[in-house]
Amino acid sequence: MNEWPSVRLEECCQIVSGATPSTSEPAFWDGDICWATPKDLSDLQGAYISDTPRKLTRAGLESCAATVLPPHSVLFSSRAPIGHVAVNTVPMATNQGFKSFIPKPDRIHAKFLYHWLRRHRPYLESLGNGATFKEVSKAVVSRIEIALPPLPDQRRIADVLDRTEALRAKRRATLGQLDTLTQFIFLEMFGDPATNPKGWSVAPLAELCTIAGEYGAGVASKEYDPGLPRYVRITDVTGSGDLNEDAVSPAGAKRLWEGYLLSPGDVLFARSGATVGKTYIHRQSHGSCVFAGYLIRFRPRAELLLPEFLFQYTRMPAYRQWVTARQRVVAQPNINARQYGQDLQIPLPPMALQGAFADRIAAIETLKGTQRASLAELDTLFASLQHRAFRGEL
Repeated sequence: MNEWPSVRLEECCQIVSGATPSTSEPAFWDGDICWATPKDLSDLQGAYISDTPRKLTRAGLESCAATVLPPHSVLFSSRAPIGHVAVNTVPMATNQGFKSFIPKPDRIHAKFLYHWLRRHRPYLESLGNGATFKEVSKAVVSRIEIALPPLPDQRRIADVLDRTEALRAKRRATLGQLDTLTQFIFLEMFGDPATNPKGWSVAPLAELCTIAGEYGAGVASKEYDPGLPRYVRITDVTGSGDLNEDAVSPAGAKRLWEGYLLSPGDVLFARSGATVGKTYIHRQSHGSCVFAGYLIRFRPRAELLLPEFLFQYTRMPAYRQWVTARQRVVAQPNINARQYGQDLQIPLPPMALQGAFADRIAAIETLKGTQRASLAELDTLFASLQHRAFRGEL
């Protein structure tokens, strides 16, 4: 256990709040001063932020209480949500959703603080107050205590965590490249569905399925029970169509959900909300699963349409364009079962070609499985290193 002295963040950093100029004044915007929002941090693929979508003019900066942070400051989102962290590489202002830190170079290393904030996110979130949304005030942030080792140890700890994080990033990048390879193979074998250059016949999705447009179970979820199926909701499906790690089980009597057990090859389509159009293919490796009510099940007929072909078709830009064109916006975007079944026209290459494609995808899925297992091991290692680092055991 460490015996490092504890200091308040206000003792080792200058703490800076952000602000937003009037959005109705054109003279305040489209300048050359980077201006970050919490969303900009949520989209980062690493520790550093070097640019922002929106920029202020000098007049915009001077019209509000925003401050330009020098490079190597630590940006910390203090609301909506609490806990996004980044290090800026260029001078940058922020909106009011931040309490950022300008480290005192003789007291604290920026990357050490960055990793400390990431490690303690649950604690930082617990400090939030507010009725509409939780926020950590500047006064609260100022009083947060951090145990500070000597600067050489801070740099060593940050370097170890940086190296491990870099390995995790490489694994994630490899998984992304494999997804891109899958799309390339689809286009190579079948052409772009938007133009159908190979002249495949097409048919409505409902005509190609034995189960066409079935809505999922309407039960609530509960903490995952290994003795029950996993409950697949829209929020459990990742952007790449896989399942995330936050498993839950269906609540209520078995008779209320057992009719919604998935079979390998079932393809689910999200019908509502910001993720309308998202898809998921159920594979044997996913185990026993029940699907929830905001998802719609289609089960391809084996003699006409292979599930893997259908799922990968929904990964193509042509499908996303179809989704965008057919969203009905009332309270929120929506595509119902009839629209999916009748309006979505699926190209039908020969079954032998679909089969050859599925075999190639299976090989890629095997590679992805190896990469995911390696990433999971690195995630476990990183969590262990974080724990040990801030206890003085690294």
